[in-house]
Amino acid sequence: MTSRTRLPAYLVRGEDPTLLADAVRALVAELVGDGDASLLVEEVGGDDADPSDLVDAAQTPPFLADRRIVIGRDVGRFLSAHVAPLVAYLADPLPTTSLVLVGGGGQVARGLVDAVRKVGHVVDASAPTGRARGSWLATRLEHAPVRFDAAATAKLGEHLGEDLGRLGSLLETLAAAYGAGTRLGVDELVPFLGEAGSVAPWDLTDAIEKGDAAAALDALGRLLGAGNRHPLVVLATLHTHMARILRLDGSGITTEEEAAAVLGMTGSTFRAGKALRQARRLGHDGVVAAVGLLADADLALKGAVDWPGELVLEVLVARLSRLATRR
Repeated sequence: MTSRTRLPAYLVRGEDPTLLADAVRALVAELVGDGDASLLVEEVGGDDADPSDLVDAAQTPPFLADRRIVIGRDVGRFLSAHVAPLVAYLADPLPTTSLVLVGGGGQVARGLVDAVRKVGHVVDASAPTGRARGSWLATRLEHAPVRFDAAATAKLGEHLGEDLGRLGSLLETLAAAYGAGTRLGVDELVPFLGEAGSVAPWDLTDAIEKGDAAAALDALGRLLGAGNRHPLVVLATLHTHMARILRLDGSGITTEEEAAAVLGMTGSTFRAGKALRQARRLGHDGVVAAVGLLADADLALKGAVDWPGELVLEVLVARLSRLATRR
């Protein structure tokens, strides 16, 4: 990164703390370049630090160096009414300072986001979902300290699921164990994987729709385990999914566009189309039976049956999957 490409301000934000920290570390390293970090970087931290402290640090000229990098973390804790000093500074920032604001602590004030965008860059440290997730993972593995064959790459992506924040530490561990540049297969990878990561909620509903009870139970276990979702939260996901199907049952709707309009999904017809096809596969009796199973599970989770919540959901998921198979 040359001095021409260093910007006055950056905002790094994302939901996963590990990915967020990795992105900040990479950005600061790029900004420091061949310089001395001890002279260039100042971190303004602490729970009692406020926007004025960041502005004071950003307005301080460099000493024994040609530039400064000022880092402020958890800027989401600053209310919109309190970020005025930062917004005012960013209207005319000191050219020798790169201010790195790190999300966390809440939603970053809209005015601060807009102010950064005008003079700098907003870095999204979140891992993408869907098809883009595979490309994201492939890019990270291209620059990894170890290499994987095709089978190991597939196993790694499947195992991590939504928990891509674990990737960095796993790669470092593998490099320490096998040596940088080593090509690894499944047998070398598996001992270091640990618990399977969480998955997206639609992995569960997709498996149920296909009647694949084994895949559905695996997705459920990962949502409850690594995903740390409460059984009632998972039940709410299934209820929302079935509610869409119920609204389409007997409606006479024939196209994805019509289904999307009814379900309020005008931005995309993909999920609406899936709900429409599942309503047709189940038929009216199947939809009624599925709603009944959800109602029974809701009562069971609230104390009607003396079962652990995980067991209630396992039985529900198995029955919903079998219902899809029968239809």
